[in-house]
Amino acid sequence: QVQPVESGGGLVQSGGSLRPSCAASGRTAVTDIMAWFLQAPGNEREFVAAVRWSIGSTYYTDSVKGRFAISRDNAKNTVYLQMNSLKPEDTAVYYCAARRFYSSKYYLGDTYDYWGQGTQVTVSS
Repeated sequence: QVQPVESGGGLVQSGGSLRPSCAASGRTAVTDIMAWFLQAPGNEREFVAAVRWSIGSTYYTDSVKGRFAISRDNAKNTVYLQMNSLKPEDTAVYYCAARRFYSSKYYLGDTYDYWGQGTQVTVSS
């Protein structure tokens, strides 16, 4: 079993930055890819970014390219999401997820095996 735990969300003004983190406990060696998803009130869950533990490859949704950066610290079993130039439309609960095997469908939340409880990110205008 793997348990992702998010932290580091908060309230920030438009144009500001946040760096939430996701610490994965348990048998993390069985997971190959970690990702961030967001869910705004009344909306479907959306893919944000993903990173592979083994080779460090990263993947982003178009709306965050150039603003967000995902990274991992294998020694700490922790994944980070550096969020810059934040906009009010980035406001959402951000969830960390892990899956055991890489797939080209890394953007589909239903394919992930483990989920965190989420951290709120609020961007004021």
